[in-house]
Amino acid sequence: MYKHIAVPVDLAHADQLEKALSTAAQLTRLWNSRLTLVAVTGPAPGVVAHNPAEFEAKAHEFCAEVSRRLGLNAHPDVVCSADPSADLEQVLDREFHRLGVDLVVMASHVPGFKEYIFSSHAGWLAEHSDLSILVVRGDE
Repeated sequence: MYKHIAVPVDLAHADQLEKALSTAAQLTRLWNSRLTLVAVTGPAPGVVAHNPAEFEAKAHEFCAEVSRRLGLNAHPDVVCSADPSADLEQVLDREFHRLGVDLVVMASHVPGFKEYIFSSHAGWLAEHSDLSILVVRGDE
């Protein structure tokens, strides 16, 4: 049914991705799909890495660890954005289309007061992208 599944990953919050990653792994096996983990970074130093090259190395390590743990072959994809805090959703949507993704499995949290004013990343993509977006709420 789906040929290429993507999971956007925030390496600063990798501990909150387990449910989405497990869901994507099950769907990948079910449909014999390709699985890509997409991470977005900026040019400036951040909590995860000092520069984009270091970030990319950490994303590849994370992807290899996820592949081992879940028993599949996930592919890493790293995108550098001028300002991820301002354009993360648009960067992800463009990258999903560039990769030929037909299903996005995305972690989210239980909505709170802030989401009544600002949409979450997953909510924005579900509302604005023409791709199928499966929003997986984490355990809270």
